[in-house]
Amino acid sequence: MAGVELREIEIFLVLAEELHFGRTAERMRVTPARVSQTIKKQERAIGAELFKRTSRSVQLTPTGMVLRDGLAAGYRQIKEALSAAAAAGRGITGELNVAYSAAWCGTLVVAATDVFRARHPNCVVRIHESPLLDPIGPLRNGTHDVQLVELPIDEPDIVNGPVIFSEPRALVVPVGHPFAERDAVSLEDLSEAPMITPSGQPQYFLDHHYPRRTPKGRPIPRGPSTTAWQEVLALVGAGKGISPTCARAAQYYSRPDVVYVPFSDAPLVEYGLLWMATNSTPKVQAFTEILLEKADASAMGGTGQ
Repeated sequence: MAGVELREIEIFLVLAEELHFGRTAERMRVTPARVSQTIKKQERAIGAELFKRTSRSVQLTPTGMVLRDGLAAGYRQIKEALSAAAAAGRGITGELNVAYSAAWCGTLVVAATDVFRARHPNCVVRIHESPLLDPIGPLRNGTHDVQLVELPIDEPDIVNGPVIFSEPRALVVPVGHPFAERDAVSLEDLSEAPMITPSGQPQYFLDHHYPRRTPKGRPIPRGPSTTAWQEVLALVGAGKGISPTCARAAQYYSRPDVVYVPFSDAPLVEYGLLWMATNSTPKVQAFTEILLEKADASAMGGTGQ
């Protein structure tokens, strides 16, 4: 494929993933006609069809599969080399402190950190757990540079970066509780038991995740307040109340005295990146890009490295 530009390789690889000219054009910010012209140029250069096109579908040919598999690794190396060179030019060095709230956020942060270290070897990354009590404080005092946490966070001095992923909600209840036998619960069920709530969170955050009334206006009784997630589980297990959480908590925090019951009608929990408005550095931006890559790869079942 002599004379083929990097942009044209990108168009081919995106089309090989999307198998749709319109979606490829959107991702590459070109017209569908440009995508079609680029593929035709490549097919002429190779002397064989790369895609089978019909009015209903687009499929890779065997030749297209060979080209996709051969280009993917090299293209990734080229991107990493360009990223490393750009990082050197932007001065991505020193130290970056990254924090996460939930264990499943930590898994993603660790995966992104591995890629970040490979691309930016002159920058040391330190990973921290964000405290349930005063989660914003470490950003403001400079202990953390960027945090992956539950939203919403709406503070004038803090930047809300992209939403990285969303998860369904569940209700954690004691073993033996009537809800524990159900396949699902609703937001209206929150009025039936005391809700254990965290301390130190902004009121708007509590109103979003730990409301005082159900959607129909029924009051939700308050249970004990806590400052740590393990305290929440201990209190629930002891029968002191119930607590909403992310459904994935069942995989990370299994206990013999609690049960996680999915909600049938609750909105998703959104997880996003935060950093101080005064700390929008190239390091933070580079880590954000890699975290989005890893989240996308995780959603598709790949590695994204």
